[in-house]
Amino acid sequence: MRKIIFTIILLFVIQKLTFGQQEVKTNDGKTVLLFEDGTWLYADSIPLYSIKSINITNLELPKTKSKDKIITHTGYSLLYNETHEQANWVAYELTKEETNKLFERTDKFISDPKVKTETATDKDYQGSGYDRGHLAPASDMGWSSTTMAESFYYSNMSPQTPSFNRGVWKKLEELVRTWAIENNAVYVVTGPVLINGLQTIGPNKVSVPNYYYKVVLDYSEPNIKGIGFILPNIGSKEQLQYYAVTIDSVEKITGIDFFPLLQDEQEELIEKNLCIKCWSWKNTKTMGEKNENKATESVQCNGITKAGERCKNKTLNMSGYCYHHEGQIKSNNSNSNTEEIKVYSNEPTKTSSTSVQCSGTTKSGNRCKRMTTSSSGRCYQH
Repeated sequence: MRKIIFTIILLFVIQKLTFGQQEVKTNDGKTVLLFEDGTWLYADSIPLYSIKSINITNLELPKTKSKDKIITHTGYSLLYNETHEQANWVAYELTKEETNKLFERTDKFISDPKVKTETATDKDYQGSGYDRGHLAPASDMGWSSTTMAESFYYSNMSPQTPSFNRGVWKKLEELVRTWAIENNAVYVVTGPVLINGLQTIGPNKVSVPNYYYKVVLDYSEPNIKGIGFILPNIGSKEQLQYYAVTIDSVEKITGIDFFPLLQDEQEELIEKNLCIKCWSWKNTKTMGEKNENKATESVQCNGITKAGERCKNKTLNMSGYCYHHEGQIKSNNSNSNTEEIKVYSNEPTKTSSTSVQCSGTTKSGNRCKRMTTSSSGRCYQH
């Protein structure tokens, strides 16, 4: 046992860990999962849970203080954070039937009428280089025209880098829909990790989170289980399993108490354990979900007109070029994906797939805190 522990500690020190678990081998060939908080367990050592479900209303809602005002919409609930101009969390139950998409995206972003202090607006995101990233995905809300429209409230938006929003975050959203189909229903809580000192955008100073979280509970017998994710707000090619953590770990990072209405014994068992093999990891296309070569939000064409100016057409093509200028796509970018497209960006068209901190210097002499995917390493202001 000492030999195993020493190996684990050594591997923990030499590997660069993020908010995901690292899978490593011990000297005797056993697979171990190392977690950000320093804990570890043998991979797939947690059995399927033998828990009996009971009928619990509003099971998806996190614990709140008496002064907190939960805002309830048709398809989801949220707790708005006025300081950061976005939700602390968005929670909803997603059933198998609700994955049947009956209504298409509206793409009509509007203020949430139930947020009395008002929310962010178009001006906050314009020219920022960040996507208006959904917390409750539009594709989870396609079961009615009302829920689809409400999914575009700015209270449900958070600034996400394009490579994150259209890449690993979208893949996780698709996987959750698969889980809803396989398990008949899942409870989902998702949101940004909000802390002091975050970079802000726009006149309303909308905070730009460095990390996002998602916790999922399958409360259907016979195999009740839960799982959490912490993902950095950047593009990633890692498998989703890499970012999987216990729900307890997400609670420690966010300070949010998830699924407090569960019986204490059930909550402790579900939230302290992580069982990777208990979940499927291959997305299943839901009914009504199209597999088109399209971005999730229209962007300005990257093409150059005959007059030498940037084309003003909007496009949903993942290449970032409208049909007039598809011939300008360079051969080495012919397979480019949505991770390389910027929304509202004033930067040059040449970008990298990874967001980095701008190397420019502000008037006060400090390094700019904006993130950019420009190959120059500088944001649009520098």
